[in-house]
Amino acid sequence: MLAATLQCGPARADDEFPFGLEMTLDAERQPGSKRLPTLDVGDSGEVVLELWCKSGKGQFSVAGNTVVFLAGPLQDRGCPPARAQADDELVAALGEAATWRRQGNIVSFTGAKPLRFRINTN
Repeated sequence: MLAATLQCGPARADDEFPFGLEMTLDAERQPGSKRLPTLDVGDSGEVVLELWCKSGKGQFSVAGNTVVFLAGPLQDRGCPPARAQADDELVAALGEAATWRRQGNIVSFTGAKPLRFRINTN
């Protein structure tokens, strides 16, 4: 019984990639929107994207501090062009990221445009 209790869930170190966790983009809200983009990362790297306007799925592959993000097709919800463009730019920046780093609840992706996400702890 003790062995079963210890295997309930994987321990997460503060420097491990946040598999199995949800992250929110560390950014200002878009004018007229309360939404901030989130990435819900599964245990195998599969991602559900909820952006300012669009939604979709993708996949993270991680080896050490290197990262590859591949986005699947995005669903457009008919939002204003500026929000749709911001979504496309965010997905492109994730796709261009080459490395990642985690410090506590902050995950940073480094590429052509650096991105910061906060791990949701609630």
